[in-house]
This record gives sequence, structure tokens and C-alpha cells, in this order.
Amino acid sequence: MTFLSRHFSAAHQTAGLTLVAAIFSAVAVGAQAQGSEHAAANWPSRPVKVIVAGTPGDGADLAGRLIGAMLQERLGQAFVIDNKPGAGGIIGTEAAKNAPADGYNFLIGNAGSHAINAAVYAKLSYHPLRDFEPVLLINKAPNVCVLNPQIPAKTLAEFVALAKASPGKYSFASGGNGSSAHLTGEYLKLVAGIDLLHVPYKGAAPAVADVIGGQVSMFCGNLPPAIPHIKSGQLRALGVTTLQRNAEIPEVPTIAETYPGFEAVAWFGYFAPKGTPPEILHKFSSTLAAVMKLPEVREKLIAQGTEPVGSPPAEFRKFIEGEIDKWTQVAKAAKVQL
Repeated sequence: MTFLSRHFSAAHQTAGLTLVAAIFSAVAVGAQAQGSEHAAANWPSRPVKVIVAGTPGDGADLAGRLIGAMLQERLGQAFVIDNKPGAGGIIGTEAAKNAPADGYNFLIGNAGSHAINAAVYAKLSYHPLRDFEPVLLINKAPNVCVLNPQIPAKTLAEFVALAKASPGKYSFASGGNGSSAHLTGEYLKLVAGIDLLHVPYKGAAPAVADVIGGQVSMFCGNLPPAIPHIKSGQLRALGVTTLQRNAEIPEVPTIAETYPGFEAVAWFGYFAPKGTPPEILHKFSSTLAAVMKLPEVREKLIAQGTEPVGSPPAEFRKFIEGEIDKWTQVAKAAKVQL
């Protein structure tokens, strides 16, 4: 056999092997795609865990339990809420980041865990977008600044006057360092020019309880946990943090009526650990979007003092990017770094 014929034979064999490898690769990719589609079609086949980076009774918890019941009706499996409060949402968010990305672990994150923390922590153990897939923005809610009714101030202006007359005497609670309530309180301190002591808690519920009990003066956190106490008279509402008054408590003015332009919106949304199969994410996002359109879900969310949203993944991601930018500016101006 000549050198040329041997070379041609070897080249021919190499081409044949390359073709066979390509065929096997295509078959493998096709089988993998079919496997993913099959997994998504059968998802969920067991209960799904939903981590809430807050205490029972806070805004994320209330929304998660309401929506979880509707998801169970549609998908046939329980969506089990797992409350992991603390450190401004970091504890629960870390747990979700480290959970298996198998479609059976999700997180309800919020403005604190997925925007403010990125603005106030020099070193954060997770990245809101690189380590998570945004699934759906559930709802938005104003924060509300509420006061222990024993404090002799009927309006925000009166409370600011008291605080200016006695710097450091009054305090404000939050659901933790870096939480939405923390930064809203710092934002208010900044625009009003007052000195208040920050007292962090492991969630909104214990923070509200201590304002009611008089251990702390004020709380500027999510509206849903505070509404029952405002209506019962256990808390005095000084102002909501949206630009418009809230339909559930229309008698309460906005903070912007005293300090024009003041706005601090709390929000809640579903996230998945990075690497969760895209077919499952699509099915989950589509199902969530359908649940968010149900009249009974919208009515209950509105009754909690929130605005139902239902933004899909791409839109939700852009919203988060804007929130990170906004709170970074506030944190710098208030000199907050944790």
C-alpha cells in the first residue's frame, strides 16, 4: 500500500469515526432533552419546599401561604413553606442558594434579600442574580411607618419635631440589618434630619410586637403585617411609603405629602437556585402567572395591602437591577454599610 493510499484510508476512517461520534452526540443530546421534557411533564412528583427568608406572618409568608394553596390545587403537590428568618434575609437566601437545583427548592425573596443587601453589604455570600433565577414577581407593597400610640405625636411632622427636640431618644425597629424596613427607616432619617436608634429583629412580626409593647418607638416596614394593628388602634400609622395613598387605609397620608418624592416599595417574588432545569422553571412560572390572575388571589393580596403584579422572569430581572441601583444610592447617602 502506498503512502497516499494509506493516508487516504486513515483519513477515511477518521472521518467515519467523527461521523459516528457526531451521531452518538446528537442522540445523547436528544435523549437528554427528552429526559428534561419528561421530568418537567411529571413535575412536581413530590412536595416542593419554598423557603421564606422571614418570620411567619410577614409579607412574604402571607403571600407564600396563599399562593401555595392555589399551586397545590393546580399541581397536586404541597408547596411547603420553610421559614428561615434572620440577618436581613441572608440566612434564608443562603439556604436557598445551597439547596439542590432540582425543581423542588424555591425561595420567596424580597426587596431586602435581593436588592438592599447587595447595596449595603461590602461582602455578601450570594449574588441576587448570578446565584438565582428570577421566576415571578408576586406583588408590591408600601412600607408603612407606624408608631406606638403612647407617643404623643398624631402626625409624621409632630413625630419629627419630637425627635429633633430629643435626638437619640426615639428608636425604630426593623426585620433585620439590611432589610427593607431598615433602609426605609434610614431613608426617613436622612430626609427628615432626625436621629433615631435602629433596633434590628429577626423578622417583621417580632418587630411589630415590640412597637405595640412600647419597647421600640416606630417601625417602617411592610404594610400587610401592620394593617390589623392599625385598624385595631394598637399602632398609629404616620404614613405609607408609596406616592399614592393605599386603598386599604386611605385615611393614612403618604410620607411624600410631607417629604415630596419619598418612595420605598417593598416587594416579594419567587426565585430558584441557579441551575434549576429551564423546563421546570417555565412550567412553574407559567403556573404562577395563572394563579396570580385568579380573582380570589388578587382580592386577598389587595386586602393585605399589596398590589398583585405577576411580572415574568425577564421583566422581573430588570426590575431587580433597578432596585439594586436605587438602594445603593440611598445606602451611600445614609452611610449605611454592613
